[in-house]
Amino acid sequence: MSGTRVWLAGVVLLSGLILSCTAERTRGVATADATKAPAKEFDMHAPYVRYHFQDPDMDFTFGSLVLGSTGNGGAETGEAFAVAAKIKDGDAASWQEQWIQMAGLVEARGQKSLAAGHTVSARDQFLRASNYYRFGTLAMMADDPRLKPTAVKARENMKQAAALIDPPMEYVELPFEGTVLPGYFRKAAKDDKPRKTLLMLGGGETFAEDLIFYIMPQAIERGYNFMTLDLPGQGIMPLEGKVFRPEMHLAVKKAVDYLMTRKDVDRSRLAVYGISGGGGFAPQAAQHDKRIKAVVMNACVVDARPLFASMTPVVTATPEKVAGFTSFHGNTVKMVAWRWGVPFDNIPGLVEANTGFSFDPAQVTIPALVVVGEGEYSGDETKRQQKICIDGLPNPLKSFVVTPLSEGASNHCVMENRSLVGQVVFDWLDGVFKK
Repeated sequence: MSGTRVWLAGVVLLSGLILSCTAERTRGVATADATKAPAKEFDMHAPYVRYHFQDPDMDFTFGSLVLGSTGNGGAETGEAFAVAAKIKDGDAASWQEQWIQMAGLVEARGQKSLAAGHTVSARDQFLRASNYYRFGTLAMMADDPRLKPTAVKARENMKQAAALIDPPMEYVELPFEGTVLPGYFRKAAKDDKPRKTLLMLGGGETFAEDLIFYIMPQAIERGYNFMTLDLPGQGIMPLEGKVFRPEMHLAVKKAVDYLMTRKDVDRSRLAVYGISGGGGFAPQAAQHDKRIKAVVMNACVVDARPLFASMTPVVTATPEKVAGFTSFHGNTVKMVAWRWGVPFDNIPGLVEANTGFSFDPAQVTIPALVVVGEGEYSGDETKRQQKICIDGLPNPLKSFVVTPLSEGASNHCVMENRSLVGQVVFDWLDGVFKK
């Protein structure tokens, strides 16, 4: 297809990893039997190198979420490994206890610096304290009395850091169905000149604060305003009864409505980037909202139902099998179910619960970029959906990138190599929004 680029970051061409872009454009979603178990084991949270822990889920989290955030001020390597050394492998309670303890120490350092007028030091400490409290919520069950107060501490520390950023980052609350969608907006410069803007969307386990550490510094450095928020199902929205629903574009629309009110947002250069489940939410929003001018997906989720049906930990997770998981892995799987309103004792119900979480590539007419890590791309269903997506997108300004394991960019959402993600995403967006 003319205009489509298919490449590997670092100009590394790996045999067998390139999708054909010469197929006829596909309308709709190819059929998959979501009732059958996948032909081979596939876990979206598989780590493709070992970082520290024997438990694969805990190791993926440590490598991708924790170590991956160090380059953007979300963690210090020394603090991360000091915590890891005290954690009992695979044990959720141990993980939570140690991260919350470190968060308290870092927060106290921030408060001490702030009281003495050392605002840069305070800002940096509050940023890490926010992220460490967030780590402390991982694999924490919905009925755990610590969940909400720990999440609130993560948010309060981020707000304190936000006030010390220059120009300050704004905390926003967008009215939605009797409650609010909490989020953040940071302008690229102190003036009100209209600028390119990136709206960042997370997936099935995301808090808005995660996305600040994912790519906000890269956006600001390149002159993009940055916004992110919790959608229904994300953060602690399920505590208010707001779980994921097929029409995610209605919540995204609230963020776009807000951005359109700002003088510092260039309406002709608004991009939406979605990771994990956001790889479906972002293009669905673009399909329904023509104010969005470019879309990035990591990876593309054309239809979440067959994708969930391909995930071995989901379709085989009987109560008996879950009982044999480590507490970290078991709690993680249960909390994903919670976010979709699925009972803990029916994890396979996540497949049916994702019916309707889809979009039609043929109706996404704006420039589009699809990014996927090499390891994640090894899944048959992931590979199938990337092909449907890239073949079906009608705009000639489209690209498909597989980031390589050899450059440490292989995991789900490529969270372990955020500078490479920034390079791929913003080099492409700069080309699209070139004036």
